[in-house]
Amino acid sequence: MLRLSQMGGSLVTRRLTVHDLQGAKGSKKWLQLHVDTPAEAGAAVASDIVILSCEPDHNLEAIRQAAPFAFLSVGMPHGAVASPDEAVRLGFAMMKRGADAVYSSHSPRFIEAMAAEGIPVTGHVGLVPNRATWTNFRAIGKSAEEAITVLRAAKDLENAGAACIEVEVVPVRLAEHITRSTPLITMGMGCGSACDTQYLFSSDVLGTHTGHTPRHARRYADFVTLEAELQEKRIAAFRAFGRDAADGLYPEARHQVDMDDAAYDRFLTLSQAL
Repeated sequence: MLRLSQMGGSLVTRRLTVHDLQGAKGSKKWLQLHVDTPAEAGAAVASDIVILSCEPDHNLEAIRQAAPFAFLSVGMPHGAVASPDEAVRLGFAMMKRGADAVYSSHSPRFIEAMAAEGIPVTGHVGLVPNRATWTNFRAIGKSAEEAITVLRAAKDLENAGAACIEVEVVPVRLAEHITRSTPLITMGMGCGSACDTQYLFSSDVLGTHTGHTPRHARRYADFVTLEAELQEKRIAAFRAFGRDAADGLYPEARHQVDMDDAAYDRFLTLSQAL
């Protein structure tokens, strides 16, 4: 049995599927996080956030294990493939590692090739960082002409067979129009609450980085400060270890193992034969 809440929370007894998300479209909103570590994935599902995304790095299998029932969209690095056939091969490899969908900011012909083989694909419209040289990092679609370009791109992804679409930093009314007019699951970042998911990066939510914070992001913790405090404690502990070793305070008798005299004497006798 699969029970879904109104805003992201869920109690699941099996892994979420594209079919589940499509069945809830228009009646439910979901929370979504991009996570970087298994600990973040575990914290997300403990908070009833069961739509996740991540990179296909060494953490992927561990993230899958930490969130076994979550819907996991895994990013295909832009430029990692140079043909639709390569996209299919890499897509299958990512699915085998635990992805439920493959995020791709490549052209629709790559997405169409994967979709034709049954690989659920997450496309991307609006502010697409991998293509920002054409737009700069800004809101996309504020003019009618640019809004039509975004809508056309969404329709191209729909026609290519994508399952989901990230809609990033577009006007709310445009995001609403796209969400209403497509069967794709719209994953909204920086476009109000118009889309099927409310999507943020865990690094922004947790405050794990310094520098620029996107306008749409909101920090709920200050992990930079926490990590700095932890690093200070690591250094202090390592230095204390070094001092104790230099002063003969470590190791103590309780930290080591010894032999009784009889065993050691026999060892010495046996060693003579070597």
